[in-house]
Amino acid sequence: MNDIEHQVSPLHFFRVLTWLDGTPLLNHIEPYRQRIFERALFDLDDEGRPQINLVLGGRAKKNWKSCDLVLAALYRLLVWRSPGGNQAYILANDESQAGDDLELAKKLITANRLLGDAVTVKQKAIERQDGNGFLAILPAKDIAGTHGKTFCFCGFDEIHEYRGWDLLEAMQLDPTRPDALMWITSYASIYHKPGVPLFDLIASGKKGQDQRMLFSWYAADFCTDPAFADAAPEDKANPSRGSWADPHYLEQQQTRLPSHKYRRLHLNLPGLPEGSAYTAEMVMAAIARGIRVRPPEDGVTYFAFVDMSGGSVDDAVLGIGHQDADERAVLDRLVDQGQRPPFDPLKAVARFVSILREYRITRVTGDRYAGETFKRAFEERSITYRVSDKTKSQLYEAMEPHLNGAKVVLLDHAEMESQFLSLVWRGGKIVHPAGEHDDHANATAGVVAALTRPVREPLMPSPGLYDDGPRAPLSVEALQAWHRGDADERRLIEDMLKS
Repeated sequence: MNDIEHQVSPLHFFRVLTWLDGTPLLNHIEPYRQRIFERALFDLDDEGRPQINLVLGGRAKKNWKSCDLVLAALYRLLVWRSPGGNQAYILANDESQAGDDLELAKKLITANRLLGDAVTVKQKAIERQDGNGFLAILPAKDIAGTHGKTFCFCGFDEIHEYRGWDLLEAMQLDPTRPDALMWITSYASIYHKPGVPLFDLIASGKKGQDQRMLFSWYAADFCTDPAFADAAPEDKANPSRGSWADPHYLEQQQTRLPSHKYRRLHLNLPGLPEGSAYTAEMVMAAIARGIRVRPPEDGVTYFAFVDMSGGSVDDAVLGIGHQDADERAVLDRLVDQGQRPPFDPLKAVARFVSILREYRITRVTGDRYAGETFKRAFEERSITYRVSDKTKSQLYEAMEPHLNGAKVVLLDHAEMESQFLSLVWRGGKIVHPAGEHDDHANATAGVVAALTRPVREPLMPSPGLYDDGPRAPLSVEALQAWHRGDADERRLIEDMLKS
């Protein structure tokens, strides 16, 4: 392998090139993309060997994914010194995408005499004039006959429609080529389940166990770039949004596209899995866009549900809501433990208790996780803890008719939204797909259940309760509790009436 001083960095290469309009190319590559190029193409060990041999880059549409793939391919074709030759492929999702990628490569060559002098442009390929390599850009279906081919670079442009691994397996790295690189770009998959390449690759990236994989993912609910950690969901999924000529592009797309398509194309969130429990339209219609928290108000009675966790993998999540004048279940607050797992669940309890007090809540219902594990922790802090009488699946089932009836108002919370859209029917129950989570969805469904519980008793207690003495005045909160049919609250009301 060549020594490190014999290689030229991608940014040095790009610095001598111009963009299609004649301006310096590097001016059109934002800092976050420059970091990706350097990490993916020029993270070398002491002997000049690349540290990365697999790149998975995900961003929403119109964020330069295809352009970066073409630039990386041209770098590996023309600048990288490879003992085995500079064979490069780009496999596009379809004929149209392949044509677009090839056209961009040709335009860059036309705009840069330096490149034009080094290559010969053919119908579907670009060849080095010294015969030491080529760049072939093809639709993915045309790659079937290339099984076992060796290469220096292989890029896959948009794999969101891949249902199986056949194409990726056909172009796996040659173990005799220590500098071989596979670069995959995509926005979220239509098919979101184990066994689908993009699902499996994202799961691998999140585990972080493949030291030679660069996982670069920008989505509304998850981002690998610390620079965008606190950004709004739309900005997380669209890190190049600042380069767009139209600052209102996303708002336009949101009004023109079906909600589930907007979600996948422009928020980089996965499509609905087979057997989905809810439709995208149903969930998204319930979301009050732009509202991420509703602070407590005087005169409003709030109810809470908590999905606790052992702290090792899943989040612990607290949901708080109220019933409005139209008898809709309104989600006011959805908050997790405040730090990524692993975490101390008792610290999560303390965090939740402080928030419960903000909303004047003295009791919380919890899911069935570990039975009454956290009952004592809450009650030591003067919060009554009741174990839910419904399973997760029952909570999700109970929520559906209220969603359909426009009786639920949710917060604009990307993770909650994603979890609801990933829930599936399996074995007669609503569950989350393997390897995913539903803690935010479960806390939300628990709140909705508390606020929309069907009437099981008359609004007022039966006349017989008044026979043994004068009636004590009932508060609005007490009547609401009776109306919901909560057994504990009903006993308290009966005691009041008999006093």
